[in-house]
Amino acid sequence: MKIERAELRQVPMRLEEPFEISSGVMHERHVILVRLLGQGLEGWGECVAGEDPAYSSETTETAWHVLTRFILPAVVGCSVEGPEAVLDPVRWIRGHRMAKAAVEMAAWDLAARMDGVSLAEKLGGTRSVVPVGVSIGLQESDEKLTEKVAGYLTEGYTRIKVKIKPGRDVAMLGRVRERFPEVPLMADANSAYTLADASLLKKLDRLGLMMIEQPLRHEDYLEHAHLQALIGTPICLDESIRSVGDAELALKLGSCRVVNIKPGRVGGHGEAKRIHDLMQSRHLPVWCGGMLESGIGRAHNVALASLPGFTLPGDISASRRYWARDIVSPEFEVNDGTMVVPTGPGLGVEADRERIESLARRRADFD
Repeated sequence: MKIERAELRQVPMRLEEPFEISSGVMHERHVILVRLLGQGLEGWGECVAGEDPAYSSETTETAWHVLTRFILPAVVGCSVEGPEAVLDPVRWIRGHRMAKAAVEMAAWDLAARMDGVSLAEKLGGTRSVVPVGVSIGLQESDEKLTEKVAGYLTEGYTRIKVKIKPGRDVAMLGRVRERFPEVPLMADANSAYTLADASLLKKLDRLGLMMIEQPLRHEDYLEHAHLQALIGTPICLDESIRSVGDAELALKLGSCRVVNIKPGRVGGHGEAKRIHDLMQSRHLPVWCGGMLESGIGRAHNVALASLPGFTLPGDISASRRYWARDIVSPEFEVNDGTMVVPTGPGLGVEADRERIESLARRRADFD
């Protein structure tokens, strides 16, 4: 497989409504898209880095710099055995997993199209539909939150995730549980707490949550292990898991019982599959999280979530959940709590290149 050309575009996309988590509020995403070309075919990837370093040290600015200065100039023109090797020329670069993932995932899409198979099949997926849940940001009141939950349940989502932070946690979730006693429910703290909050977090045990996601800081493996020993609710790690090595460390210490795998966070599909395989070998569940992706990143997530170890509903919402109009066709929809895994070559959806070019604020091309 030879990478003959690459295109990079930064596209602003306005969220349908503000999305608030413990670290701040997002109104707009500046999506970085990678398009790789070879043998008359194309492959698309999306960089999930945010506009600020609240979730990760990577941002859209750092990703653009690393992609244009180091990664794409080294990758374009190279012939590789497959998508797993596309980043071989830049293995010397430390970190920058989100920037690397955008290229690696585009290479997987390109390779699948070259083989004439869907990306899901190329990755080893086994399901034609995947169960999906929805993530709800912090709301202005408990009443507004319960209205949101009711609306998403009506739309068919099978699992509800609620963002929490100090002062908006136990009582708020208690009201949701009281209103919806049978709904699969989980909480996501985005590192908003410390081990000193263990007694508070233990109160969540009575709510029957599926899990609490990333309660402590991303580097606090030992503290998460201490917290997991104190509470009954399973801890799910997100930001903490950047590689299969991180996952092995977390499991050895007892830091978690569940892992949220985001391919864009861990460096691409190859590393995501390795984490999946590790967790499956330990008979522990994984699920696929979201990073407010466009339809391109969402297509990658759906394909990955078709692997057998993804036994829990992922944050793979319908396109209209975030965007008035997506940049792929057809847009993604939820039916009866599931999303259909595309079966066409590669991603199985087509990028709207005309719209992408009309929206792009920055462009870079590599021959």
